[in-house]
Amino acid sequence: MRLLKQFVPVAVVAFGGNAIMGVVQGSPLLTLLFGVAMAALAVFVYARTVRWSEGRTPAEVATQGAAGTVAKGALIGVALFAAVIVSIAVVGGYRIDGLGSPAAAVGLLGVMAAVAVNEELLFRGILFRIVEERIGTWPALVLTSLLFGLSHLLNPHASLWGAIAIAIEAGSMLAAAYAATRTLWVPIGVHFGWNFAAAGIFGAEVSGSGVAQGLLSGVTSGPAALTGGEFGPEASLFAVVAGLLLTVVFMRLARRRGNVVPFRRGADATLAR
Repeated sequence: MRLLKQFVPVAVVAFGGNAIMGVVQGSPLLTLLFGVAMAALAVFVYARTVRWSEGRTPAEVATQGAAGTVAKGALIGVALFAAVIVSIAVVGGYRIDGLGSPAAAVGLLGVMAAVAVNEELLFRGILFRIVEERIGTWPALVLTSLLFGLSHLLNPHASLWGAIAIAIEAGSMLAAAYAATRTLWVPIGVHFGWNFAAAGIFGAEVSGSGVAQGLLSGVTSGPAALTGGEFGPEASLFAVVAGLLLTVVFMRLARRRGNVVPFRRGADATLAR
């Protein structure tokens, strides 16, 4: 019940915000403003529902130091995707075909802010955190990563392999980022940086949702295993390897900090850590 009490209100904000973003998407400035506003509202609703359902202050979305932490996470996300796209370019699968639209890139800042915040609150802040308390870190990471990947099958250019790739590279990496730091600001930043780099900078398809015009006009071609095909670079083997490497880094950090919850079963499972 605690999971539902938190998931439903945040999901309502997420879907409502998505509908509003669809209405204002023709205006980059309005898209930016509404995207940031929807992200802030989602965090507010999450914090209130956690206080109400768990009787605690949600330290995972504490405002102190949040901006700097998000910025660091975003830099990691941008650098990681840049490494992926450079790898694809080296094998001839990506090229820059001119400049894109700075105005469209501004609008994508709002879109990706809303997407990163909503998805991290739902999948890492609620699903992963509560399931981890019940069965442990590793089982929760596997389960919620699969759910995260499957959720992307709803995208227009989705594919089964694309969903699997997202589960492996992003679902696990972002859950590991939360496990290592116990703050949602890091996975939010990484998620935002990765997505914005893909669409807003390199003009690439994001998770099969459609090609977005960013600062550059990018073209991918070649074997889908290397480029990701219609799903976008996230379905490339380069992205899978990059995500797995960062997952290992975060999980090693989580282990050193004593943040890995042991596997639990039956009577040993509890909803309260």
